[in-house]
Amino acid sequence: MADSAPKSRRDRRRKRSRRLNPDGTMTLIEHIYEFRRRLGWALLAVLAGGIFGFIWFNTRMGPVPSLGSIINDPYCAIPADRRLGSTEGCYLLQTVPFEAFMIQLKVGLAGGAVLTSPLWLYQLWAFIAPGLYTKERKYALTFVGCASVLFAGGAVLAYLLIPHALQLLMGFGSDFFITGLTGDKYISFVLSLLIIFGVSFELPLLLVMLNFVGVLKYAQLKKWRRGIIFLVFVFAAFATPGSDPFSMIALAGALTVLAELAIQIARVHDKRKYRGSESEEWAGLSDDEAAPFDYTPSSIDETPAKPKTEDVT
Repeated sequence: MADSAPKSRRDRRRKRSRRLNPDGTMTLIEHIYEFRRRLGWALLAVLAGGIFGFIWFNTRMGPVPSLGSIINDPYCAIPADRRLGSTEGCYLLQTVPFEAFMIQLKVGLAGGAVLTSPLWLYQLWAFIAPGLYTKERKYALTFVGCASVLFAGGAVLAYLLIPHALQLLMGFGSDFFITGLTGDKYISFVLSLLIIFGVSFELPLLLVMLNFVGVLKYAQLKKWRRGIIFLVFVFAAFATPGSDPFSMIALAGALTVLAELAIQIARVHDKRKYRGSESEEWAGLSDDEAAPFDYTPSSIDETPAKPKTEDVT
């Protein structure tokens, strides 16, 4: 009984080892245990990042400003004469008890999840990778890396646009109103804009993925180009919070450029794929044309001819 637990752990490690188990075969229960283990490590990474983000919210990390200052800077970019309490500094309003604590917790968890994303994304990747072939793992790893870069690019673009969007939205009725945003409403607006831009930048990558697996061809994307651009503007109009035309145009313009880049990548991929298939025997056949194989079955009564042997004397 004393050796059963270590042996069980060793057997589980052997199951997860690519060298000892190249096919990554597991039973259903083993998959559940593996998922629970990977999920636990991912949650621990997010929790550790959330604790760090909670501390970072009010603490300056050397040359890096505090997380609260980074989030609050777009609001402070509004002209002082349009902000409530402009003579006393740049502050958000707290209207209910513990609102500031919950905002700090929410922003800390979001910032920590971003900082520790390589850790919990690795856990997700380690759970999925054993079920993929080598070529599929290469493609999946490339797409995950591109998705991370695109999400970060979308979030950075949104952050740069937030001050302009706020000035535009708060400029209406400036002769009669003064801006006094509550912390909860403002943080929700900023986080939603960051997430919307980050997720939206993944849509062109989806077109590339569908092209690589053969679902969408370049000819179809070329024919649908105008419709895709129209849908991009419609999506941007509904996705941007507050009906902000500045953010809508910026998001639609960036997505249009990325969609065109995805179409060109599909064009290069299909051209390369076509050149590789030209050497195949039936490459010139259309999709609805049958290949001229010889379907005549051989007779089971036929016996193979015996090889002739020379009489050596």
